[in-house]
Amino acid sequence: MSVNRKVLTLDEFTIQQLRDFPNATGELSNLLRDIGLAAKRVNVEVNKAGLVDILGDAGTTNVQGEDVKKLDVFANNQFMGVLRHGISCAGIGSEELDDIVIFDDDVSNNSKYVCLFDPLDGSGNIDVNVSIGTIFGVYRRISEKGKPCTKEDFLQQGIKQVAAGYIIYGSSTMMVYATRRGANGFTLDPSIGEFTLSHPDIKCPENGKIYSVNHGNFFLYEEGVKMYIDSCQKRNKTNGGPYTQRYIGSMVSDVHRNLIKGGIFMYPGTIDRPNGKLRLLYECNPFAFIIEVAGGKATDGKQRILDIQPESLHQRSPFFIGSRNMMAELETHLKKKNK
Repeated sequence: MSVNRKVLTLDEFTIQQLRDFPNATGELSNLLRDIGLAAKRVNVEVNKAGLVDILGDAGTTNVQGEDVKKLDVFANNQFMGVLRHGISCAGIGSEELDDIVIFDDDVSNNSKYVCLFDPLDGSGNIDVNVSIGTIFGVYRRISEKGKPCTKEDFLQQGIKQVAAGYIIYGSSTMMVYATRRGANGFTLDPSIGEFTLSHPDIKCPENGKIYSVNHGNFFLYEEGVKMYIDSCQKRNKTNGGPYTQRYIGSMVSDVHRNLIKGGIFMYPGTIDRPNGKLRLLYECNPFAFIIEVAGGKATDGKQRILDIQPESLHQRSPFFIGSRNMMAELETHLKKKNK
């Protein structure tokens, strides 16, 4: 079998990045490669989920009060296990766990980073074969090196992330991650079992024609959001339209599509859930970081997502993210209504 040496694997790409920084320790690169390894293990189970007893509920609920799926538990254990046995992570926070997990050993206590993740976003769609994904954010710890990490390491503003990314398990499996140097996408090549660079230097288009929102909650949204949705529906060729509504219900899938093609994703607060449903630390912050690096924008409707100071591990937030010009139009409607 001939191998195309012009295509870089994830390992080769991260090593190449290290060459530009001779004083870099390589810990972040190691951590990203560990995440890639866990993703490959999860991908195997996702692909054969219909053939084994791994679909459906695990019989428990997570800290959010949501039913835990069996594949959620498997994914959580894979990412936690790989990061625990690596050399670059001092501890983790997960959607599936009530509290942070501190890797209290000599190697981990000397690690620079902590990681927050949603091990399997969109898990409610597992049983119906819809694309799902993993979301993660990486922070440089602020606690004293050589000692166990603390909760304060995890409760940092999103702008302080050093890397963030997601893995989408779909018709192909793809890992996208961003550092301050740029966002890059890697597609899993099953013939060699490696993530290979397929989408270098991703840029989110400034304009798009896709808006993603749950129309079923329309009458529960604030007036500014309803006004913007109305404007999306009424667009025509004279004002940049028409717009197309696309909503999968798996945030990884919706935001990934809009990142590549241009668009806006909205998960507003509602009358009964004013703080929204999405978790700030391991859903909103990672995507906000990726989108901003790629040229887009993310807010909670009032302020930049990455500027919010978290108060708790499982804090929720309304979430609006996407192409810069579409976000600007949304903000115009929100400001009009709030005057």
